[in-house]
This record gives sequence, C-alpha cells and structure tokens, in this order.
Amino acid sequence: MKMTIAEKILAAKCGKKYVEPGELIIANVDIVLANDITAPFAIKEFRASGASKVFDRKKIVLLSDHFTPNKDIKSAEQAKILRDFSHEQKLTHFYDQGEVGIEHALLPEKGIVVPGDLVIGADSHTCTYGALGAFATGVGSTDVAFAMVTGKLWFKVPQSIKFIYNGKLKKWVSSKDLILYTIGKIGVDGALYRAMEFTGPVIDSLSVDARLTMSNMAIEAGGKAGLMEADDKTIAYEKNRAERKWKVYKSDKDAKYEKVIEFDCSKIEPQVSFPHLPENTKPISKVGNIKIDQSVIGSCTNGRIEDLRIAAKILKGKKVNSRVRCLIFPGTPAIYLQALREGLIEAFVKAGAVFSPPTCGPCLGGHMGILAKGETAISTTNRNFVGRMGSPGSFVYLASPAIAAASALLGRIGSPEELG
Repeated sequence: MKMTIAEKILAAKCGKKYVEPGELIIANVDIVLANDITAPFAIKEFRASGASKVFDRKKIVLLSDHFTPNKDIKSAEQAKILRDFSHEQKLTHFYDQGEVGIEHALLPEKGIVVPGDLVIGADSHTCTYGALGAFATGVGSTDVAFAMVTGKLWFKVPQSIKFIYNGKLKKWVSSKDLILYTIGKIGVDGALYRAMEFTGPVIDSLSVDARLTMSNMAIEAGGKAGLMEADDKTIAYEKNRAERKWKVYKSDKDAKYEKVIEFDCSKIEPQVSFPHLPENTKPISKVGNIKIDQSVIGSCTNGRIEDLRIAAKILKGKKVNSRVRCLIFPGTPAIYLQALREGLIEAFVKAGAVFSPPTCGPCLGGHMGILAKGETAISTTNRNFVGRMGSPGSFVYLASPAIAAASALLGRIGSPEELG
C-alpha cells in the first residue's frame, strides 16, 4: 500500500509496514522536548508516576527559553526545577542562560532533530521540525511525562493534505508570506489534525531556514504536523551537525491525500495578518494606513540569520521612526554571534533598535517588550490572539522581517518598496 511521509514515519516508529489515517498506534519517539513553562508540570507528573530515571537521557531536551534571563521569582523557580531535574538525570541536552536559544531554532541548529525522526514537544510549535523531514508535533505536559518514562506515546494517524506551490516569488515575498497566505486561504482550522505536506518548485527553492518558518506555523492552521521532503539542501544542512544517523522518507507518487491544494506564488504579495487571528490576512497593497507603536523581529518563526540579514539590509543607515520601539532578538547564541561578525548588530543599534539575547519573551507577552492597552505592534512572530503580546486591549499584526523592518522606519505598516 502507498503512503505519505507522515504515514511512513509513524509506521516505522510503531513497527508496522503500513498504517492508515484514523488508526491508533503506540509509537517510539526519538526526541522529547519541554521548556521552562511546560516542563515543570511534566516533571511533577514524572515523579508522581514513581519513575526514577528517564527512558534515555540523550533523547530528552529541556531548556529555559521563555523567561530567560529570568524575569521574576516565579520564572526563576520554574527554571530551577528544570535545572535540578536535568542535573539529577544527567540529561545530555539541557540548555540554560548563555547556552540557551529559542527551542525551535536551537534544536535544528544543533542537529538534535534529523530526517525521519518522530518528535514530540510540550509546545505547539514543535511542528517546526517537519521542515527537516521529521514528524514533529506538540503535545501536553502529561504526554511528555509519559514519554519521558516509557519512550513511547499514542498517536492517531492523521489524514494528509498536500500543498503545491508553483510559480516564482516576487521581490520581498518570503516563506512567511507563503504560510500566512495559506492560512488565510484555508483558515485556522483548515488543516485540523491533518499532516500538512508542503511541496512544489517554490518549496524546493527555499533555504532550510525559510522552510523552518513555514513548518513552524502549520499549527496556526490546526495542523498536526507540517512536513517537507528532505532533499539535498536538507542533507547538506544536517551533514556536519546531525547527532545521529537519519532516514529520509518520501511520499509515494500515488499516496492518498484528503485533498490537494495548489497555489500560483507569482500572484502572491507580502502578507499581513490582522488581529486577532492568523487567518485574517491581507496583501500589503490593501493594508491601509495603520500606525504602529512597536516592531518585533525574531522568534522561533523568524529569528534565524537569514531573517536578521533581511532586516539589517532595510534598516542599515536609516533611523527607526521616533514613535516606534523596534525590538530584534536572534534565535540562538550562534545566530547572535554570526550577526555580530557580519555587522548586523551594529546596523540595528545605530538605527535605534534594541537587540536582545535569544528569548521567547516578547512573542508570548512574557517580558522584553510588553504591549500596553491601545498599542499596536507589527511582529514576525506566529500568533496574534487577543492579549498574546501584552494587554488584551493591544493589537498585533503578523508579517515577514522585511515588512516589520520597513514598518519600523515608516511608523506604520508598509513595504520596503515605499522607502525608495
């Protein structure tokens, strides 16, 4: 029987030759991930189970990225729970303070996730790793606790939806625009508990950094996972960083999909997602005059070196609008150092932006850039729900690094084309 990438990975991990959508399976997981918000509860449940050791200390990844550096006593205590547990269990992969990066930027960079993996994480954007040809999905903290004890978890095999991206991208149109456009077309529940499979010549042309951005936001369409076939670019990316051997899975040509959706990318403009749902997208030409108070560039969606290069290209030699606070935060320490070597940080600081260490803080309204009531932000993050980045009375618009950087200069949502 013919299968999709998602089905092949799940079949391999549960020891079957074939699985089909709707089937319930128990599968072996390759990586179990949790952060300083979700891990403390998982650790509590782990101890309540009576277990004394994790199933494999090399396959558990814990990191304090949401409130790093710790912003208050409560966040410090959360981080201490991770620190103590990681040292007790002698975990290979525990990241804290100077070594920590935003989880979904750090794990690919360090080669912790490889093609063919089955990855679970107590964070909804765990789907990011689908860009590497892995089946990766977010789960609850109790599921993480169970997996830390047993190395296994139950899954319902999802239906797959195939997305084909044809044509050629216009100037300033990025993978962030592609995924926002896709979510705008199918809605925030358009791929509910489906494996989204991203294919086509445009996907083939994207860098690994850009692909990670797309898979990161599969959950914003309700997707269980957002997969791409591991190709030569993926293998080149993994070659000098992968910790383990990998296996590439490809969908069979006559695999069954719930539906196939095609897009002509040559017609897509830069996209802006309006409050308070990612599906509320409009092309930049139809945004109108929306003034902003803050521009945020970074996160697990767009905090990679390519993103920072785009932002620096637009901001260099110019000044951020006096009404706007521009915050820029890289995904990992390595990206921070690369930005330093390339002079990007100097360009940001001279432009009047604030350059932060890696943190999830602004994205979830935790710290490092909270919005007040009535304030408006343009952000390269992945969610714009009510109160997501601060006050329930604030407003968040999602866009690419190019649009966010140009907007910081203009004082309103706009395109680099307007800068001359």
